[in-house]
Amino acid sequence: MTETPFHYVDLRAFCYATEDEARVERALRTLLPKEFAIDRVASEGHHGDRIVVLSARAENADDVRHVLDRLADLDLDRIRDELDERVNDNCALFMRLDKQAAYKGRVERGEGLELRGKIEAYPAKKESAVENAADALEARS
Repeated sequence: MTETPFHYVDLRAFCYATEDEARVERALRTLLPKEFAIDRVASEGHHGDRIVVLSARAENADDVRHVLDRLADLDLDRIRDELDERVNDNCALFMRLDKQAAYKGRVERGEGLELRGKIEAYPAKKESAVENAADALEARS
């Protein structure tokens, strides 16, 4: 099995008042293993509209691998080229994915779904994290 240099991967989507919560959940589940628990937190927008935040955290290696394997449909070469901008000083990788495409079962870059992965890096420096993330993405190409 491919080694996964991530402590965890967080996924998050906002479900606005004009959206069907079941559809937003379906989009999020496109990236998750089956039967994965999704947390829901109801919030309120600036004008009093209801917003539900759907989120999930993959922590064990098999679940993290599953999420990363779903990213294989993306242009991973381009993402590797952008890792300096996508990884912060806290060794976290950030990506945005298209919510509409995910609802249809596809994984594409876009807006609506947020991915944050905490990269294992020793020492915990951005440069080490970028290298580890590049290796992880290379293994999925």
